[in-house]
Amino acid sequence: MDNKTAIADSFGRTFPYLRLSITDICNYRCTYCLPDGYRKSQHNKFMNKDEIIRLAKAFAGLGTWKIRLTGGEPTIRKDFIDIVSSINEIQAIKKLSFTTNGYKLPDRANSYYNAGLRSINISVDSLNPEQFKNITGHSRLNELLKGIDACLYAGFETVKLNTVLLKGLNDKELDNFIDFVTDKPISLRFIELMRTLDNQDYFNTHHLSGAAVVERLLARGWKKKNRAIDAGPAQEYINNNCKGTIGIIAPYSKDFCKSCNRLRVSAKGALHLCLFGEGGYLLRHLLQSDDQIEELQDKILTLMKFKVEAHFLHDNNSGVREHLASIGG
Repeated sequence: MDNKTAIADSFGRTFPYLRLSITDICNYRCTYCLPDGYRKSQHNKFMNKDEIIRLAKAFAGLGTWKIRLTGGEPTIRKDFIDIVSSINEIQAIKKLSFTTNGYKLPDRANSYYNAGLRSINISVDSLNPEQFKNITGHSRLNELLKGIDACLYAGFETVKLNTVLLKGLNDKELDNFIDFVTDKPISLRFIELMRTLDNQDYFNTHHLSGAAVVERLLARGWKKKNRAIDAGPAQEYINNNCKGTIGIIAPYSKDFCKSCNRLRVSAKGALHLCLFGEGGYLLRHLLQSDDQIEELQDKILTLMKFKVEAHFLHDNNSGVREHLASIGG
C-alpha cells in the first residue's frame, strides 16, 4: 500500500498516533469513570478483529506509526493477543502499545511481550491498599505491583504508570509516588481529572491542578525535561538521582492542544477528532472488505477539516463524552 498524504489538520498539526479502543467494557468500578460499573447496552457490537486490522492498515498507509490499544479494559477481549499479533505484522507500525488496569498482569506479562508488545501503560491510582480499593472498587493493588515487576522482568522497553490526581483521595500520596520511581526505570504520569457528562459533582469535589505536583517536584530537586518532537501530552520531569521519570498531563493548562498528535477511534468504529469533541464520525461501513481501504483513507483525510484548534474544557464544555471508558481516554 503506497503512503498517501500524511494526516494533518488546518492548523499545521500532523497525527502519526492513533488511540484505538477495542471494547467499552471494563471490569473495574473506578469512582472517576465507572462508579456503578459497566452497563451493557443493546448497541454494543464492537469491531471484530478483521475490521480492526483493516482500520490499522488504513491509518498506517496515511503515515500512522504508533497505535495504542485501549478500552474499557482491552485485555478482557478473548482475541486480544490475536489482534496484537496481526497489527504487529503491519510494517509501517513501529510502536504498538496498550493501556490496562493490570488485570491478571503477573500471569499475562510474558504472553503480552511474546505477542510483540513492548510498551505498556498501567493505571495505578493509589499505592495504599485501602485507598486503591476505594477508588477502583477492587483489592488488587498487590497483584498490580507484582504485574509491574513482571513487565520489567519480561523485558518491556517502556513501562508507564497512569495516576489520576484526586483531591482528598490520593493527593497526600505524592511523595510516595515520587519515591516509587526512584529505583525503577518507569515513567509515572499524573493526570488531571477531566470533567465528563456524568461526573460534574465528582469533578468539583476532587479536581486538583497538576501545578501542585510540579511544585512538589521542584521542591524535591526535579527538573523539567526538554520536550521531544514526537512527545505525547505529558510534560516530563527528571532527577539525576532517580531511575524513573514523572510526567504531568494537564488538559486545563494553557496551549495543551497545541502539541496534539493523536486521533481516536471508538470500539464501534467511529473516528473522534478530539477526546472531548461533539461526537464521532462513523467509519464502520468502510471496514467490511479489504478493497475499501483506499475509500476509508480518503474519508479520514476529508474529515480532518472538521478538527478544531482546541477543546473547550475551560468553558465547562466536555462535549458529549459520558465517561472516559467509552473512548479509551
